[in-house]
Amino acid sequence: MSSRTREFTVSKPRYSKINLFFRSLLFSIFSLTTITLYSFICVLSLPLPVRWRHAIIRFYLQTYISTLKFICRIDYKVEGLENIPADHRGIIMSKHQSAWETFFLPTIFHAPAVILKRELLWIPFFGWGLAATDPIAIDRKNATSAMKQIITKGKKCLDDGRWVLVFPEGTRTAPGVAGKYRLGGARLATATGYPVIPVALNAGHCWPRRKFIKQPGTIRVVIGPAIESKGRTADEVLRLTRDWIETTMKTID
Repeated sequence: MSSRTREFTVSKPRYSKINLFFRSLLFSIFSLTTITLYSFICVLSLPLPVRWRHAIIRFYLQTYISTLKFICRIDYKVEGLENIPADHRGIIMSKHQSAWETFFLPTIFHAPAVILKRELLWIPFFGWGLAATDPIAIDRKNATSAMKQIITKGKKCLDDGRWVLVFPEGTRTAPGVAGKYRLGGARLATATGYPVIPVALNAGHCWPRRKFIKQPGTIRVVIGPAIESKGRTADEVLRLTRDWIETTMKTID
């Protein structure tokens, strides 16, 4: 083993299962407590303009991510910031592996309108915070109505200078798994002419879905070049987006 490799091996921290359990427990207590308390602030902020509300929420999200790093030793690295359009308008279509990206992405893409199932707004405390962000809440059981709502409200948000954030797989997937990509975000792109900004990330390795224990590590977030929607069909936009995300995932997952 070379001295360079040996130096890296020695400096890399190792944690016992008990250590990781208590770190995860401590962070869960922080998470539940602060989300509950901050939800009341979100409710009080409802009379304010959307961008002011997002600024208040973004401060909490940044604190949340910093606390996660401090307690659970989960850091992150972002690549491709230069690919974000200068006018800050577009449809963000991101890989979805954990809850982490739902807290992190709004710290980069400010004031996003997140496309989500309306049932999430019914969750006590957490749902109140979501409602304050003025999301695009849809009824997935009624596909026609949901698509109409996505395009109508999505266009208004984009024209107002807000991002629209979509997790095209619809649910969290395990590392190494490609879920079924849905057309909602791509149809919004072709209907409005705004570009798609694809995002690949491997948060599932550190914050696995449906698991309590969080693993120390560095999450990689890669923002891809904008995919133009003008002159393309929704199927084509979705295919280009899926291909870029899944190809990138093979290098970081």
